[in-house]
Amino acid sequence: MNDAEIICLYQQRDERALQETKLQYEALCMTIAYNILGNREDAEECFSDALMNLWNAIPPDEPESLGAFLVTAVRNAARNRLTYASAKRRGGGQLTVAIDELGDCLQLAEHPERVLDKIALRDAMQRFLMTISPSARTIFLSRYWLCLSAKAIAAGTGCSVGRVNMSLLRTRKKLKSFLEKEELL
Repeated sequence: MNDAEIICLYQQRDERALQETKLQYEALCMTIAYNILGNREDAEECFSDALMNLWNAIPPDEPESLGAFLVTAVRNAARNRLTYASAKRRGGGQLTVAIDELGDCLQLAEHPERVLDKIALRDAMQRFLMTISPSARTIFLSRYWLCLSAKAIAAGTGCSVGRVNMSLLRTRKKLKSFLEKEELL
């Protein structure tokens, strides 16, 4: 079943929509949540929360991409849960490591007065992603949006772990240079 058919089921309030969504997107969403949280039970709860958000959003909304909606909802739920867990000195996972790797490029958290630059940074990131090769973009987004490990990215792209790590290093350097030229660093 494709996304349009599943969305149609949601609009009709047909519970089969949830089952079809699980069949198509559960593995991806669980991987993302698990990589952020490092805990299967928490990942399952984040996926359930995302499904509930989707059920409540359609109708009236109609996402252009069901997958993108779910990935974003799962990622946000996992980040919120990680923040809560970190406050209680629990948790772990790939998100913290991924954010640390981008620390030289993205310093907004250290400069509260630059909060207004978030929109400019988002736009700059979109422009930057268009300047790199599709393979570098896939590796970069897999690491920093989906929070996959280098090993998982290598398995998914057919590259070696070393090549993935080198691509990430080079892309981070390019990003830093790009953001400096945009005067966002």
